[in-house]
Parts: sequence; C-alpha cells; structure tokens
Amino acid sequence: MRMDKLTARLQAALADAQSLAVGRDHTAVEPLHLVNALVKQRDGSVRPLLTKLDVRLPVLERELDAALDKLPRLKNPTGDVQVGPDLSRLMNLADRQAQQRGDQYLSSELVLLAALQDRGEIGKLLKQHGLNAANLEAAIAQLRGGAAVDDAGAEEQRQA
Repeated sequence: MRMDKLTARLQAALADAQSLAVGRDHTAVEPLHLVNALVKQRDGSVRPLLTKLDVRLPVLERELDAALDKLPRLKNPTGDVQVGPDLSRLMNLADRQAQQRGDQYLSSELVLLAALQDRGEIGKLLKQHGLNAANLEAAIAQLRGGAAVDDAGAEEQRQA
C-alpha cells in the first residue's frame, strides 16, 4: 500500500492507530486501532457518516476502547509495532473499493465500509450499531455527491 495514495486524513488516522498500539503495548496495529482512530478523528469523514446513520458515537467509542483492552499486550515492549495481517487485508479490501469507484486516493469512508464487511470483531461491532452495507453505501454516496476521490485533501475539502 502506497502511503502517498491515501488521503491526508487516512494517513493521520494510520499514524494515530500506530501510536495507540505502541501506547497500549500491543503486538501489532489492527483494524480496531484504525477504526478507533477514524471514529475519534474530528475533521475526517467517518464521524459525520456515523452521525448521519444515527450511531451513538460515545457508546461506540467506549466499546472500541473495551475491545482494544482485550488485545494481547507485550510484557517487554520494544516500541517495534508492525501492521498486522488483518489490517493489511482490510486496507487491501478498501483499496479494491477505491479502484472500483475510480478513486485516485483511498479515503477513510472506504476503510469504514471494508471494516463493516470484516468477519472479525470490528465488523460485528459496527453491525451492532445498526450499520449495514446498504445504508453506509448510501451515506457515502451522499457525502461524496457523486465525486471521485482524486485529491489527497478530498476529506478536508468536503468538511470545509
């Protein structure tokens, strides 16, 4: 995955996810870390999407934090945290979505859509909050207004 092909907001969320994994002494950066960072990001596209879909953000944030608390921790942390295979797979699925839509950059909302379709804990958690592919796809289409993501700053421009 080329970092220069991610929107600026998604790059920031990945950095926040890595920092979260390091701070919690986790063995790898997982989808839970990234979705947590996206949900807490005040100027990205995920919070407005979730709000539009009537997701109770404080409850989701607490549940994400609780799920992170259950991840294995290193007894002797070295500060060396790698991207886990589940996060790599999630990013590849989101990248596939972006390519199918004709996007030049991978954006946060497509990572959320890929996370929703995940069969692991993050997918189950998002579904428990009433998300499904149809309602999220519709909200993404409305957010984008038919435009492709052809600029690294696309998410900031939408929120301006």
